[in-house]
This record gives sequence, structure tokens and C-alpha cells, in this order.
Amino acid sequence: MARFRLLPRSTRWRVAVFAALAAALVLGLGSYWFVNALQSGLDTNASTRASDKVDTLVALLNSGVAPADVPQRYPKGGGYLISREAAGCPIDGKQEPPGDQPVRVHGPDCVVVEPFGLDGQIHRTAWTKDRRYTVVAAESLDALGLETVATARQILWGGVPAAALLVGAVAWFAVRRSLRAVEAIRAEVDGIRARDLGRRVPVPGSGDEITELAVTMNEMLARLDRSVQRQSQFTADASHELRTPLASMRTQLEVQLAHPDRLDWRRSVENAVLDVSRMETLTGDLLLLSKLDADQPAAATRIALADLVTGHVAARLPRDGVEVRTEIHAEPVVQGHARRLERVLRNLADNAERHAGSRVTITLTEVDGHAVLAVLDDGPGIPPEHRERVFDRFVRLDDDRAREDDGGSGLGLAIAAEIARTHGGTLRVAESASGACLELRLPLA
Repeated sequence: MARFRLLPRSTRWRVAVFAALAAALVLGLGSYWFVNALQSGLDTNASTRASDKVDTLVALLNSGVAPADVPQRYPKGGGYLISREAAGCPIDGKQEPPGDQPVRVHGPDCVVVEPFGLDGQIHRTAWTKDRRYTVVAAESLDALGLETVATARQILWGGVPAAALLVGAVAWFAVRRSLRAVEAIRAEVDGIRARDLGRRVPVPGSGDEITELAVTMNEMLARLDRSVQRQSQFTADASHELRTPLASMRTQLEVQLAHPDRLDWRRSVENAVLDVSRMETLTGDLLLLSKLDADQPAAATRIALADLVTGHVAARLPRDGVEVRTEIHAEPVVQGHARRLERVLRNLADNAERHAGSRVTITLTEVDGHAVLAVLDDGPGIPPEHRERVFDRFVRLDDDRAREDDGGSGLGLAIAAEIARTHGGTLRVAESASGACLELRLPLA
């Protein structure tokens, strides 16, 4: 069964309906208040005149003036009644007479000045000081004011719905115009595939939220484009790095099978084990990088970097001709993953020892709320034009590639930089008088 929808699916119609309803509500309440204010003003004005009249009459009666001797000339529109408390006072006249207001006296205890007793009059009652006479003053509402209120009520009764419909129509056209840019963005995004992530959505020049949406979409497409290119390059580089040990193993095995009596089987197996170890290390590095790229959370604890440095140096196997020194000037504590931070330290130390002439210095300090770990070697250093490039994946400088040992896979510094990023820190090549200095900054816990 189809679900009943109170509102249409179209955004244009929904906005138009809501705008019309909101306008009808606001204008209706405003019109109701306006008409009531006009009516209240008329009532207040008539009530004030009646109160003034009754106060004047009571003052005259209190001064000793007889009811029949009270002056009868008052503005047209109202009359009054004066009667003794116990006397009846019938009212005969119901029509407003022309000219002066006549006096009708019904005995010595009752005076009626017409017009009195008409429909729609405002009455005010008071008593004389001795409670002998009751005075009732009447005032009619202003005729012009009543006509104004009636006219306003008629105009607003038809004008409010018309104005609400007009607001809804304006909202419909305004949203339709705005959604044209959204439709253009949607159509462009719908046509983008993985092979053409270089395409961008049109950015309208309105400078409103639609413009911000288009800019955000283009930034997202740019990030996706960079990510896909990076993944493609990463896959190609990984395939190239894995193909080398695989080709070496295949060659050794084929030669061994072809000439079993000419080769040393033990040496061939040892070489194959080295190639397998290299592939194992490379696949482990690739798996770690994939986790870091996906920002997979790792258990974080408080880590004393001083203990991490001293423990790593103590457990490190010495390298021929290279001395590792430590200079600990502070004992900073950071929040992070112990094994990953240890991996950063190991990669930096391995890189420094690979390029050092005779000495590697590891320095630990605190600067501006950050723990600063610097690894300095006395080797040839890193040229300024390569100081950003060394953190790219599978990047090995020419002198690395020319070494007898293969210089590593080119992932050590890339992994260290990614681990630093996931810990909210940075890894950079710092200025040094000699050799290369890699500086790790991590926020204190």
C-alpha cells in the first residue's frame, strides 16, 4: 500500500506551503490584534467621555443642584439618567433627536436626557455623596470609527489569504531559482566516475549557501582525486617492490632446478629466506600504512618518552662504526600508542644510522607544550630540495639506491610521518650544522 504523505515530495512545494501557512498565521494574528486595537480604542474613548460626564453630573448634584436644573447641553452621541434610588424611571425615547437634547422629567425624582438607552452605548454609573441619586451616563461609539473598524475587518478578511498565497508563490519561485544551481551540481556529480575525478561541479556566483556547497563538493572531489591517484601510485610502487624479491626467488629456484649439481642448495635457501623476510617486512609496512590511512583507532595510554628512548637505545644492537648517544633534557609524557611511537623512534634511528658517519644523537626536550624528539646524524645530510620528498612513500634518494644494502624500501620515514600525524604531531627535517636532523613534535598529555 502506498504511504499517504501529508506534504508533497518536492522541496519547492514544501517550502511554499510552509511559507504560506506561516504568513497566514502571522498576518492573521496581526490583523486580529489590529482590529481589536481599533475597537478597543473606540470603546476606551467612549468610556472616557462617559466617565467624565458622570463625574461632572455627580459634582453638580453634590453641590445642591436639583436634577431638573442640571444643564442639558452636551455633545451629541449620548445622554444621561438621574433618579432617586427608590424611584422608578421609565425610558420612552429611543431615537436620537435633532438639535438640542430634550429633557424628559418623569416626576421630581427622575430625569432622562436623551439619547439614552440606545444599543451599543457605553454606560458609566455613579452615586451622589449622600447616596440619594443614581447617575448613569451613556456615550455612543464614534460612527466614523465604527465604519473604519468594519472596513478594516472586511479588507483584512480577504487580504490575509491573498497575501499568504502571494508569499507562498514568491517562496516557490525563489526556491525554484535556487534549486537550479543544486540540480546542476547534482547532474555533474552524477556523471563523475572513478576515471574522471578531475571534473568539478559548477560554482554559482551568488555567494550563498549553494556556493559554499559547490565549493565543498569541489574540495571533496579534489581530495578523492588525490586519494585515488595516491592509492594507484601506492599500488604500483608496492607491486614493483614486491616483484623484485619474487623475481629473485624465482630465478634462484629455476637455476637450482636446471643445474642441481652446480649450485649450493644451502646458499640458495639462505638467499630465499632473505627475500621472504624482505617481503614479510614490506607487507607488514603496507598493512600498517593502510591502517594509518584509514585512521583506525589504537589503544592510547600515557607514555613517558624518556623511558621509551632509553629502553630503545639499551635494547638496540650496535652498528659497526656508529655510536648512538642520548641527551635527555626533559621527561615529557604524551598520550599515544606505545608500539607505534616505538616504531617511529626505531625508523628514525635506523635512517640516521644508515646515513651516519660515526655518530647518532637522540635529543629529548619540551618546547611550548610539546615534546620534541630530535634524531641527528653526522652524515651528508638531506638536500633542501628533498626535505619534503623524503616523507613520501617508496622514495629513496639516489645515494640510497646506490648502496650495497638496498637502502630499505622507502617506507620508514613515510610510516613515521603518518604515525606522528595520527598522534596530533608533526615530523620534519630541521636545520642542522652538519648531517640530517629529523624532529618529531608531539603534544603533551
